Order: sequence, then C-alpha cells, then structure tokens
Amino acid sequence: MNRNEEKAVQKIRARYTEKERSALDELRELDAKVKRPANIFSYVFGSISAIIMGAGMSLVMTDIGATIGMNETMIPGIIIGMVGMVMALVNYPIHTAIMNARKKKYAPEIIAMSDQMINQ
Repeated sequence: MNRNEEKAVQKIRARYTEKERSALDELRELDAKVKRPANIFSYVFGSISAIIMGAGMSLVMTDIGATIGMNETMIPGIIIGMVGMVMALVNYPIHTAIMNARKKKYAPEIIAMSDQMINQ
C-alpha cells in the first residue's frame, strides 16, 4: 500500500473512531451556547423586519395596492415601511442586550474553564 492509500484509509478510519473530547472542545461548545440564541434572534427578527419594510415599499412604489383593493397606498405604505425600518434599527441593540445577558450568565463557568486550561 502506498502512502496516499494509507492516508486515505486513516482518514476514513478517523471518521468512525470516537474522538476524545478535550477541554478546548467543551469551551468552544459553551461559547457557542452563549452566542447561538442572540444570533438566531437577530437573523429571524432582521428577516421579518426586512420583509415588513419591503411590503411597505411595495405599497408605495408599485400598483399592488390597487390589486388588493386599496385606493390610497402612499400613507399606509410609508407607515408599514417605517415600522420595518424601526424594527431593523432596534435589532442590533436587542442582539447586544441578549449577548450581554448570556455573557453575564455563563462568564464564571467560561473563565473557570479557561483558567484551568491556561494553568495546566
């Protein structure tokens, strides 16, 4: 068996063997646990706000309002678009607040784990 075949066999074998979980893996997992809820909220809330803002823009810029039976679409379109913009603007502060709360909750555990790893 040549060297390339040996490497291929070792790669395949590594996929099926159980890996030891290191302290670094646990630390990374805990860090992801802190970030995940804030990121999910931001993506979902930001997408919804963009859709709302786009709906308002569509009312203002197209004839979709006439299609759904609205006579005057300018004012409702501007209001709906502004609601979407405000939602998009508050997305980052909300994300930051969620992150800070999660950091405060998990900071002692993360600091203790990292101190153990540094002092070893």
